[in-house]
This record gives sequence, C-alpha cells and structure tokens, in this order.
Amino acid sequence: MSALTAATRRKIPLGDFAGPSRWQTAGSGRSAASSATRPDVPELTPRQARFCAEFVVDLNGEQAAIRAGYSPRTARSQASRLLTKANVGPEIARLQASRAERTDITADRVLAELAKLGFANMADYMQAGLGGDPYLDFSALSRDQAAALQEVTVDTYVEGHGDEARDVKRIKFKLADKRAALVDIGRHLGMFVQKHEVTGKDGEPLVAPVEPSKIALLLLNMLQAARPPESDRG
Repeated sequence: MSALTAATRRKIPLGDFAGPSRWQTAGSGRSAASSATRPDVPELTPRQARFCAEFVVDLNGEQAAIRAGYSPRTARSQASRLLTKANVGPEIARLQASRAERTDITADRVLAELAKLGFANMADYMQAGLGGDPYLDFSALSRDQAAALQEVTVDTYVEGHGDEARDVKRIKFKLADKRAALVDIGRHLGMFVQKHEVTGKDGEPLVAPVEPSKIALLLLNMLQAARPPESDRG
C-alpha cells in the first residue's frame, strides 16, 4: 500500500498564560514600597528589591536569591529570611498586582479558563450518524469549546492499489486533562482539605503508653546517675 500522509497538529499549552518576564527596578534599585505610609517599615535595599523582582518571575525563592546576588550556598536560607521581612512581602504583592493589571490576568479569568478544560464534554465535538456511529463535527464549535482542544491531527493517505485505490482522511482529537483541571479548580475553591492522621491504627495512640513502674525505674536511674561519686562527697 502506497500512502501519502500529511498531519497538522494544534496544541494549547496549559502553562503560564503570561509567560516569564524579567522585572527591572528603576533608579538606585530601591522600591517604591509603602515606606511613606508605613514609617515603621524600613525601605528596601537594592539587593532586597532585586530579590522581590526576581521572585515574582518563577516564585522560586532560592533561585531568586541567587539571581539577586546572594551566595548559592546560602541562597535557600536567605530566601526564607527575606520572605519573612515586613518590607519584602508587600513589595512582592505590589509587583504581582502590577503584573496582573498590565496583562489583564486575574484569578477569575484563570479559573474560567480552567473551567473550559474541566467541564469539556466529548459530545460537544461529535455527532451521531444514521447508524449511530459517531463522527467529528467542528462546524459549530464555539471558542470556549475550542479552548479545551489540546491536539487535533488530520491524516490523509491513499489506501489500496489501482482501481481500488481510495483517498482516506482520518481525524483525531484530544481534549485537555479534565481531571487535572478539576483538581486545580477544587484546590482554588478550597474544596479539598488535607487531613493528617495524628493517631495510630484504629484510633490508637502513635506512641504506646508507658507503664508507671517503668517510669519510676527510669527516674530512679536518672537520680542515681546524677549523684556524685563517694570520693567527691564532702
């Protein structure tokens, strides 16, 4: 069988909508943080301002500290220390709010996009023939329905030989991961509460209770160990 195959593929990435961007601080690098309204909060140093700008790029504190000029050996501890400072948190929040305003990306918009993926239905992309066999129909596809398409592949080839040869077109499509989108939606809405078991099996305590006689023996041994030797007694 000779075949001629052509395929087109369209993928809709589910990653960062805005894409990474580098933030630059103007002037001496000092942030226009709220030191004017909060005189009790110290102004950011140039390196702290650089850390804030780098942190909003990927929310990786350790890498942000390294890019801000801190030693790679102590970057993780420096990031933890910086994120607890009273002047760093507000500056990071200001930068994130500024980026959201410029890109028009809000939590509601991201949630709406996740909903398109999570609530997509295969029935929206197919029709049933006279015999009940399904076939694809994208003619009435809305923009919201198209957003859930992760991949569309069209294969065309010739099947058979001579007079029996015929053109064949095969179309396949793949929807985005519904489960992953629904999990992200549930987490955003606080639907999933992680529970940690603080007891053992069947409600038993994690640590077995100690008999009172063993506790008394342990205390006696500790007292004897603390008594000075006979030679040291006055």
